[in-house]
Amino acid sequence: MNENGGMKTILIVDDKLNTLRLLADYLAENGFRTVTASNGRDALYVARHEKPDLVLLDIMMPEMDGLEFMRHFRREKQTPVIMLTARVAETDKVVGLELGADDYVTKPFGMAELVARIRAVLRRASGPPPSPDVLRAADVALDKGAHLVHVAGRRVDLTPSEFDLLSVLMSAPGQVFSRVQLLERLKGDLFENVERTVDVHIRNLRAKLETNPAQPRYILTVFGVGYRFTDEPPGES
Repeated sequence: MNENGGMKTILIVDDKLNTLRLLADYLAENGFRTVTASNGRDALYVARHEKPDLVLLDIMMPEMDGLEFMRHFRREKQTPVIMLTARVAETDKVVGLELGADDYVTKPFGMAELVARIRAVLRRASGPPPSPDVLRAADVALDKGAHLVHVAGRRVDLTPSEFDLLSVLMSAPGQVFSRVQLLERLKGDLFENVERTVDVHIRNLRAKLETNPAQPRYILTVFGVGYRFTDEPPGES
């Protein structure tokens, strides 16, 4: 139980006051504690002091927009982020995912769906109950209980979605997972059929795990099918 009696804190970031009030009221009715900010700069300050469990982040804002907030925030925290965006172009969503967002919801959205997505992302962020489960493949170790990843003894910090995706791949080294299978593992029944989402998370993972992401040795592409984690022992190519 945390200092708020087990209640999760959600930081809502939006420049529209009516949206902030609507979201704050609805989330409070559904058992969440909320804090708010009207731009990315204020959101960084609030996040440092309130230590939210999840951030709901609008993209289009004055002073500092949502994408710039993500660039700064991900240098400090791996707290889950759900983007709220009116933009419908897939490229805009991909940019947010590349910066480390865990999910996105396109405006206008249903409040019940938003709460369901929040709960799903929080479940992934909390990880499995403490256990001695440690996945090992090549020289990568993934500790499910501690929610830690080490590559050749070097600790690597991952977002909840990245950790979840790596856990799936490492659960069966050598097995090929299609993008659809990985999307289902990442988002459950709520996933949108945007297979490029998986490619973005894979690219982010490679940037953190690989010595040379352009020539990966851990997460391998099976062209026309999907991805697999290497089943080769350390030191072999």
